[in-house]
Amino acid sequence: MDFNRLRNIISRYCAGEENWVDSRTVYIGHKQPPPGAEAYIPQRYPDNRIVSSKYTFWNFIPKNLFEQFRRIANFYFLVIFLVQLIIDTPTSPVTSGLPLFFVITVTAIKQGYEDWLRHKADCSINECLVDVVRRGKAARTQSRKLRVGDIVVVKEDETFPCDLILLSSSRQDGTCFVTTTSLDGESSHKTYYAIPDTMAFRTEQEVDSLHATIECEQPQPDLYKFVGRINIYKEKEEPVARPLGAENLLLRGATLKNTQHIYAVAIYTGMETKMALNYQSKTQKRSAVEKSMNAFLMVYLCILISKAVINTVLKYAWQWSPDRDEPWYNHRAENERQRHVVIRAFTDFLAFTVLFNYIIPVSMYVTVEMQKFLGSYFITWDEEMFDEELGEGAQVNTSDLNEELGQVEYVFTDKTGTLTENNMEFIECCVDGNVYVPHAICNGQILSAASSIDMIDSSPGGYRREHEDLFFRALCLCHTVQVKEEETVDGIKKGIRQGRPTSFYISSSPDEVALVEGMKRLGYTYLRLKDNYMEILNKDDEIERFELLHVLNFDSVRRRMSVIVRPSSGEYLLFCKGADSAIFPLVVSGKLEQVKARVEQNAVEGLRTLCVAYKKLSEREYQEACRHLTDAKLALQDREQRLAQAYDVIERDLVLLGATAVEDRLQEKAADTIESLHKAGIKVWVLTGDKMETAAATCYASKLFRRSTQILELTKKRTEEQSLHDVLFELNRTVLRQRSISGLSVDCLDFGLIIDGATLSAVLKPKQDVAGHGSYREVFLDICGNCSAVLCCRMAPLQKAQIVKLIKASKEHPITLAVGDGANDVSMILEAHVGIGIMGKEGRQAARNSDYAVPKFKDLKKMLLVHGHYYYIRIAELVQYFFYKPLYDTAYLTLYNISFTSLPILLYSLVEKHVTMETLKREPTLYRDIAKNSLLRWPVFLYWTCLGVFDAVVFFFGAYFLFDNTTFTSNGQMFGNWTFGTLVFTVLVFTVTLKLALDTHYWTWINHFVIWGSLLFYVIFSLLWGGIIWPFLNYQRMYYVFMQMLSSGPAWLSIILLITVSLLPDVIKRVLCRALRPTATERAQDGDELARDAAAEPPSRGAREGASVDPSQPRLGAVETLSLRVSDPLAQKLWARPLGPPALRLSGAGVAFYAPGPETSV
Repeated sequence: MDFNRLRNIISRYCAGEENWVDSRTVYIGHKQPPPGAEAYIPQRYPDNRIVSSKYTFWNFIPKNLFEQFRRIANFYFLVIFLVQLIIDTPTSPVTSGLPLFFVITVTAIKQGYEDWLRHKADCSINECLVDVVRRGKAARTQSRKLRVGDIVVVKEDETFPCDLILLSSSRQDGTCFVTTTSLDGESSHKTYYAIPDTMAFRTEQEVDSLHATIECEQPQPDLYKFVGRINIYKEKEEPVARPLGAENLLLRGATLKNTQHIYAVAIYTGMETKMALNYQSKTQKRSAVEKSMNAFLMVYLCILISKAVINTVLKYAWQWSPDRDEPWYNHRAENERQRHVVIRAFTDFLAFTVLFNYIIPVSMYVTVEMQKFLGSYFITWDEEMFDEELGEGAQVNTSDLNEELGQVEYVFTDKTGTLTENNMEFIECCVDGNVYVPHAICNGQILSAASSIDMIDSSPGGYRREHEDLFFRALCLCHTVQVKEEETVDGIKKGIRQGRPTSFYISSSPDEVALVEGMKRLGYTYLRLKDNYMEILNKDDEIERFELLHVLNFDSVRRRMSVIVRPSSGEYLLFCKGADSAIFPLVVSGKLEQVKARVEQNAVEGLRTLCVAYKKLSEREYQEACRHLTDAKLALQDREQRLAQAYDVIERDLVLLGATAVEDRLQEKAADTIESLHKAGIKVWVLTGDKMETAAATCYASKLFRRSTQILELTKKRTEEQSLHDVLFELNRTVLRQRSISGLSVDCLDFGLIIDGATLSAVLKPKQDVAGHGSYREVFLDICGNCSAVLCCRMAPLQKAQIVKLIKASKEHPITLAVGDGANDVSMILEAHVGIGIMGKEGRQAARNSDYAVPKFKDLKKMLLVHGHYYYIRIAELVQYFFYKPLYDTAYLTLYNISFTSLPILLYSLVEKHVTMETLKREPTLYRDIAKNSLLRWPVFLYWTCLGVFDAVVFFFGAYFLFDNTTFTSNGQMFGNWTFGTLVFTVLVFTVTLKLALDTHYWTWINHFVIWGSLLFYVIFSLLWGGIIWPFLNYQRMYYVFMQMLSSGPAWLSIILLITVSLLPDVIKRVLCRALRPTATERAQDGDELARDAAAEPPSRGAREGASVDPSQPRLGAVETLSLRVSDPLAQKLWARPLGPPALRLSGAGVAFYAPGPETSV
């Protein structure tokens, strides 16, 4: 709930709407404005305390209990426990109270510990020391004691304690460098500016002498938007008003870099900071398994109520005759006779409910929680997903979705930094159609950097030389790059050559650094920004100085940035660079067609392109531009819109100079990962902000699109030629026609769809229909459903989340996974069923907001195909097993699910491997066997339920008929009810445990210890509880019962016979299904067994006689198996070449070769 918004609404109604203002006034240093300036209105703001914890010492118990009993299972067992306390029931309240207490206590301890950690983190932040200027001196105080208006001193590598307005810095130009990794995920350095009137302050005394107020907007969560104005009061002078924007605002959580210290004033504190307003607790994601558990629980609850109703009716039907209503051995008390029959029936109904409530296993929930929590460590311990460069491995931020990794049907991935390395390298530039490549090879020699190379014309003319110089100067000036000349940045040594520190570049955009470095390799070096003058070194080794007048910042809407500079000649120049779609419409001259052709060619090759243009401004045009910019920057209302309008007025009638090409290489094994996901039946979508051509080239390189893929375009360009209605109808008709053909033909055409952000916005608009085909979005989903891959380009972050939400809400309700590395991917990561963050170069915002974090995109293959597969198989077996386990003495009832049978299934759900990891990675198609929650569907659930009913019938009636005639023990005593019940319970415990042993494929010493140890524990406990070992524990109903049963030979025979009969149907069913209709997983298990058998066989006769083996021929591992389709080239080569005496198996999955030999990867 947004308490800040609620507070604002209350304030509006309390103060009156007419008195409400959307701005605040901050008095710097808590100084009142001079008389006559403005009225002094003291305002109350929150302190700087941050609270992220959920509980307090006083509300933990009631609040935690309330949250836990909101779960239907916990509330149900609470009701049962209370019923046992209130009425006379067949079982003790301990039987349901003890397991419930155990579950509630364990959960409360876990949640309390997690909240205690949050309290510790809050205290460490709130109590950290901060320097505050008071009375001309810096004083240390705790962060929580900061107030709005305090002047704060922040030193290098310190984190900003609240939202601040920069007043001055240790740098002469009044700038400072900041990293905002914890806010927006961007790890690059950003530049912030002090206003000119305060940037000269160097000491605490000078800063404390400032007499000013700040008018700014009320706290807003938008990190990139800030509108304000500072009013500076000077003696005997008029107040000076300066605009404040996002470039002056230092956000809490950001870190000061490469600047010794700064002075800044606090404007937003505590929970009103932008970081706190952006804090969004993750919505509770529920896995498909959890939903199935709840559905199964409701079925068993209905069964329980039905049993209680039926038994209540049968009881009163039995007691209808007077002689049965009150037999001689069970006389009712007088008050019982006087109670109304409805009350008596309701009491009996509750008693039967309590008696049968054990079919709902309360321990299942705590076992599932333990399995998820402990199982998550296998991901963090996986050495294959450890990245040496980062020094980190995979991380698990939530363990509730482990099994969901095995159910993914759609993967939505970012491109830059996720599929690619986000390591930009300058490749070439094109000036008026002439291409320049740094360090190009010509006639076998590498040309020097300054010489560049003209790939088209070797005799430049005057006009071309002028455009060439302008182009290179534009790239050296139109950027936000800063020059770092020290030896280290963030503790990392950089720029050291021959023992001497040299300069290098830092920027918020890796593209800008690549472009400036590329210009340096081509002979134009950007030196520095000093006293508002930018200096460059041209290829003639001459230093040129340009006065930086205005910066028209880049934004995602304009997709371009500009600078206005003045060289020593005194003329005004505007340089503009941006996306081709943002530059070409503004161009009025230049070689547009030649540059456009080169841009398209580079985009097809997967390169990131930018276009460069310029414009000469007259004195009148420059003054007009200054007026537009000043008016827009001083506006407190709609400042962004007015700035955008001013930029549009200034950036027009440009002259095109050329374009650049930067490469962002594909990540290691990205193509192999996508190919494996395709084989697993997972559809992969790429959501990116890049242009279509660049993104499409990356999709081809990563094997998302194949050369045989027929590309369907749903782009703005096509919808301009045809209406959106016609394009959707045509594409839908194309895929439907192919769907009908594919049913008759073996060769099915592969479709790939490309859609851009503008068209997506039109598709998602409500109330738009295609005649006879439903709404636009329904037609769009139908088209996407018939495409193997989809590329969404020119996507805004919000549109990424909309795409994920659209697929989630489709008819099939597929399980979605989103993976990204930047702050712009957080929205889709939070929207998807499973979110995975890449620990990339764009910071850790995505990794922190995700459910899982991995170093590289390639780790996705093992996360889904191996870990996800294992987790789903294990927990599906665990859930069905708990519902299958079909009780009588109080202690046995209490310990049945907690001790006797829970530990073996818990261990099974942690370590079971039905097939080897190598097989799962080699055969991605095995993932299809578990798709769409196949192991927890209703038919499977009904099979397990029927199996449980069958076993229960065998246990009870089998024992009943076997002991129909009175059975005597060795001492001549007869079997009684408790001995009969103990025999049935013994058969039950051994049957469910041995069934688990039959289901186990991966045996280790700990499996043997737990499975056989649990049976041994049952026997020892029964002897102990029966008073054999400790006679003082003689429980009156169970005393000596277990030993009496064991003394009977027929009892031993009955136990063995009943266990065998109970397990027989399941064994027969498995054998028949495996022989008649084996699944791909079962065939893979057979392959693993054959491989192990082959490894155990002695070498062939030829090998024993010393036959030589060609080392060039592929050899298959003794344990590994290679499964290939005959149509694959490698399979054909292996088929044609002799492999010695291999074992050969033919199956529907392909051809598998098994041969003894050392383990070798093929």
